[in-house]
Amino acid sequence: MLCKVVFLAFVVVERFPAAVPHTLPGRQDVVPPARSRRTNLFSLIKYTAEPAWETEQMNALPHRRDFLFGLGATMGTVAFNAMLQAEENKSQPASPLVPKRPHHEPRAKACIFLYMEGGPSHIDTFDPKPKLKQLHMQEFVRQDKFISQMASGKRYFVQSPFKFRQAGESGMWLCEHFRHFDDICMYHGLQGESINHPTACYHMNTGNRFGGDPALGAWTTYGLGSENQNLPAFVVMPETYYPQGGAANWSNGFLPAHFQGTPLRSKGAPILDLNPPAGVTRQTQRKNLDLLGILNQTHAKQHPRHDDLTARMEAYELAFRMQTHVPNIIDLAKETKQTRDMYGIGQPMTDNIGRRCLLARRLVESGVRFVQIYVGGWDSHDYIERSHSARMRTVDKPITALIKDLKQRDLLKDTLIISAGEFGRTADNGLRGGAHTAGRDHNNKAMAVWLAGGGVNAGHSIGATDETGQQAVEAVRPIKDLHITLLHLLGLDDNKLTYFHEGRFKQLSQTGGKVITDLVG
Repeated sequence: MLCKVVFLAFVVVERFPAAVPHTLPGRQDVVPPARSRRTNLFSLIKYTAEPAWETEQMNALPHRRDFLFGLGATMGTVAFNAMLQAEENKSQPASPLVPKRPHHEPRAKACIFLYMEGGPSHIDTFDPKPKLKQLHMQEFVRQDKFISQMASGKRYFVQSPFKFRQAGESGMWLCEHFRHFDDICMYHGLQGESINHPTACYHMNTGNRFGGDPALGAWTTYGLGSENQNLPAFVVMPETYYPQGGAANWSNGFLPAHFQGTPLRSKGAPILDLNPPAGVTRQTQRKNLDLLGILNQTHAKQHPRHDDLTARMEAYELAFRMQTHVPNIIDLAKETKQTRDMYGIGQPMTDNIGRRCLLARRLVESGVRFVQIYVGGWDSHDYIERSHSARMRTVDKPITALIKDLKQRDLLKDTLIISAGEFGRTADNGLRGGAHTAGRDHNNKAMAVWLAGGGVNAGHSIGATDETGQQAVEAVRPIKDLHITLLHLLGLDDNKLTYFHEGRFKQLSQTGGKVITDLVG
């Protein structure tokens, strides 16, 4: 710090002349500086703070704006900036993914995000509405210029086809197809901003409806790094097809490429080419990588700002290390039969999601910071009884097993689990072809989100929707506040977790927000 002050003083001395006392007419108490080979910084500042003198004398003296602008035109500034850059480089870790200190004491060390793509109906899962039984199949016309075409026109109310029960000490409402959710915190107050799938997915995953920004997992790994340098810090497990909006849902955005999500396949080998080709030994691979590294480093010196090249070089090295460490992690046969049965592996309805949930536990256990699992098929515009019942039976057993397994291994307290979709669904439906198909349209004004583990307020239901489930009315908060709460539980402060891009410091919440304290245990 002393060096910085010395160089700043050198800049001032070099740029501005010294003060030579003289007297101005009518101003016996003022001693303005004149140009000379030496200066006094404090007299200069004192002088520029005084009222204006005569025009001809004022023109010969620098204004404060000129003083600051002139700082960039000296050799002292060059040296000063070089010192600042050196100190900044020293403060940066050798690898962007090494573990970093959180902003405050974290409640969780890792996160598993269960993303229910398509928009599950809160009314048919965790938020029963008896009023809809009275209104079932009653038709009405909605005309509102502020709502979408989808929600306008001739419509009819739809009651839930499912039975509900109250579970746990808090009496939380659960659909009959859900069994064990005593350890969760239910939140009914969240509202989004979009009812279109791609923009709503981007909003929930990146905080920006239009895409291009870093995903929640990218921000988390940017802030905390990873506990295991031999595995990706941010792992994504989509369905066999990608969600609407594609890979931008787990993009690094404007953050360095190191923080983007690494997708694993849901069928077959999670990672292709994990084993070397026949006849290629690890020693041969190592020599090839060393040669490639020399060539890339030469190119990188010529293009020091080319972050993508640096990230690609590190990705090659990570892939080489993964060939040793990943096979043991993705080999679910190493788990006991009892554990595999608990997740529903080997059973047609639950095998796919069960494998991904078990792999998520193994990844978190191995030090991966952020894991996201995509479960599609929730977009039930028609025949919601058939479609939603199948989805609920598909996810119930694997998710129940995930929570139970983490708890048995004493990992649940350090692992934050969240389940959410891009929006909820309406209490009514539109007439399609003149028929009543008993489905629900998109609804961004009400949805169901639940959390478990990692310091959440388990066993409680927070917020509420109106009597038909059309809109949240209690503990109403935007998606950015949910993001801030998740970061808070992981030990990160949204206002401190920033990245300078396009002339300003950017953050996940875009413009800031507040922690939803009711969700924190």
